[in-house]
Formats: sequence, structure tokens, C-alpha cells
Amino acid sequence: MSSIQLALWSFPFLLLLIFVRVPIGLSMLLCGLGGSWIVYGNAAPILNQLKQVTYTTFANYNLSVIPLFLLMGQFAALGGLSRALFKAAEAWIGHRKGGVAMAAIGACAGFGAICGSSLATAATMGQVALPELKRAGYAGGISTACLAAGGTLGILIPPSVVLVIYAILTEQNIAKLFLAAFVPGILAAVGYMITIAIYARLKPQEMGTMPPMPMKERIAATIATWPVVVIFLVVVGGIYSGLFTPTEGAAIGAAGTGIAAWLGGGLNRKTLMDSVLGTAVATGMIFMIVLGAGLYNTFLALSQLPQEAATTVAGWGLSPILVLLAILVLYVILGCFMDSLSMILLTIPVFFPIIMALDFGLPPEELAIWFGILVLIVVEVGLITPPVGMNLFVINSMAKDTPILHTYRAILPFVTSDFVRTGILIAFPSITLFLLRL
Repeated sequence: MSSIQLALWSFPFLLLLIFVRVPIGLSMLLCGLGGSWIVYGNAAPILNQLKQVTYTTFANYNLSVIPLFLLMGQFAALGGLSRALFKAAEAWIGHRKGGVAMAAIGACAGFGAICGSSLATAATMGQVALPELKRAGYAGGISTACLAAGGTLGILIPPSVVLVIYAILTEQNIAKLFLAAFVPGILAAVGYMITIAIYARLKPQEMGTMPPMPMKERIAATIATWPVVVIFLVVVGGIYSGLFTPTEGAAIGAAGTGIAAWLGGGLNRKTLMDSVLGTAVATGMIFMIVLGAGLYNTFLALSQLPQEAATTVAGWGLSPILVLLAILVLYVILGCFMDSLSMILLTIPVFFPIIMALDFGLPPEELAIWFGILVLIVVEVGLITPPVGMNLFVINSMAKDTPILHTYRAILPFVTSDFVRTGILIAFPSITLFLLRL
């Protein structure tokens, strides 16, 4: 068996390990070490590879941004910032048909600006918004669906842990990727709100309303969101202006949200230890996946599969757009049973050389950034695609009285919105790239 054939057979074996519930990081590590062992024929190079890849992976300074952004999200939840964002949005549009659901989307977008995790955004906003949606008379399906969709904004609106990993894998500028993701993130939030407005007109019986709030209460609710605004402007503005690096920005953001949580009374000795422990556990899980992917990708590079795949696809003479669409569809399918980080780490070393070998009429850096944003979007779609979208299960577990089938039915309009937005961004790359060109 040739090394390329061995690499091809490693994919179904990896999926089999995942299917039998072997952790994804360990699955990739075993496939990587086992495949390299077969190629080399002895264990000595494997032990050296294990030592070298482990060191080079975790010595990467850019990886330190991940625990800082995760800690930032932990502190933001403790400080009541998610509740403040939801209450402010609810104060202005909650009295409209579908307004409370739209407020939940707006709050998810705001929280996503200070939390780089989709699952954390969905879980945090679910605790805040689900009781309000139920109290306002919303049906269980649309309540859980809008929060599952809104949770995806956590990885789409900068900062994003997934974008950080993509930047490291493809050697791109993190700040430029964050800037490119900003407009697609806003389009996603607007698209979800339009979806809710259409849903409210087609199925008004599933929507509820709340009485309008006096202007004084609206202003007070808006003022209460000032910590989020300040933290976002300082962190994102500082990164984009070059005042500090993404890692320094994450550290400043974590400190700012920590201070906000302390001033709000949510941060004490116990919750501080819980936040640090939660961050450590999540970071350890992510880093284990990163290590496993590093060893598996080393095996793939040794087999020459990525290079051969890029040469083969380029030789087919297919339209670059057709190749791109096939890759994005595969991401949606993988998203039905894999988490976003695992998908990125597993597939980018194979797909990225293929895309970079094709002519889309863009400079290499812009092509890499545009492809990264498209991958981020379809990975996000996978998080809410039935039957195994992870966000759907996270939110539905909080709404015990809502059957999962109701959530599946209500999420389909949001998935349609994602497909429409993806098509627009494929057809018009300048929407993603114009901020970089200013």
C-alpha cells in the first residue's frame, strides 16, 4: 500500500474512532502516530516526531490568545453582561411581533463580540433569554431555534477562537481575519432578524410580544451595556489600529471583563476559581485537539496527500467556484457530527493547498482570508444543521418541555438564511474584503 493510499484509508478509520466515542484529539493522535509508524517502518522517528511536534505546537505564542478569550467569556457571563445586552435589545424592540426573539439575536451578536466561543454564547444567552421568551408567549421551537442560531455568532463576530486556529494553520494575520469577519458577522445577525420577521408573519401564533417600555427604562437599559461597548472598542479597536497584538488585546479584554464582573458583584473568590478552572478545562480540551491534529497533519504531509490532491484537482480543469462549492458542502456534512475546531484542524491542511492552487482572481493573501471566512460560515451552519447540530442540543437541553423535532423544524429558516448569505459572499468577495482594502 502506498503512503497516499494509507492516508486516504486513515480518514474512514478516524471517523470510525470518532463514531465509537474516542475523543477527537486522541483519535487524530492515534491515526497520526500509527500512520507515520507504518510509513517509517520503526518507532524511533515516531518518538522524535511526538517530541518535536508537541514542542513546536505549544511554543507558538499566538496560541496563548485562546485561554485569554475563553477567560474573557467566563468573566462576561459572571458580570451579567449577557443579561444587560438582552435587556437593552428587548427594551427597544421587544414590543414588536417577534421582537423578543430579535432581541435575543442582537444580544448574542453583542456577547459574541466579547466571547470567541459559539457553544458558550448559546449556553449563556439561553439561560438569560429562554425564560423571557417563554414569558412573552413564544412557542418552544422558535425560542430554542433562534438562540441556537444566535449562538453561532459567537465564532463569527470577532474575536473568534476558530479564526485564531485558522490563522495559525495557514500563517495568516489574525487581525486581518478578524476585520474581514466583521461585515459577514453583521450580515448574519441581520439575516437572522429578517428570518424572524418573516417567520412572525407566516406563523404569528408562535410569536409573542411584550408591552412597550417607557423611554426612561429604555435609556437606563442601554446605559447598563456600557462595559460591553467599552471592552469591545478597546480590544477590537486596539487590535485593528495596531496599538497592541491580538494576544495583548485578549489579555486586556479578560482584565476588563473581570473588573466588570467584580463591580457587578458576580466575581468573588469562588467564582474566580470556577472561571479559571473552566478556562483550564476548555483550554486543555482544545490543546489536546490541536496536538492530535498536528501529529495527524504531519502524517498527511509525510504521505504527500495534500500536495497530490491539489495537483490532481487543478489538473481536472474544473471551475474554481465548483471546487469551492464542493468543499463547502463537505463542511456542512461534516458539521452534522463534528465540532467546528476539529473540522478546521482536520481539513484545512488538505483543502487549503487545493484552494490556493486555483485561480479566483484574488491575490494570495486575500484569497486565504476570503476562504477562511467562508469556511467559518459553513462551519457555523454545521452547528445548527439537524440532526446533530451541537448548538441545537445545547439549547434544547435547557428547554426540557420542547421536543427536539420542534427545534429541528424551526431552525430550517435560519439554515436557509445562512445558505443565502454564503451564496452572496461567494458571488461578491469584495463584501468580505473591502474593509481590508480601505
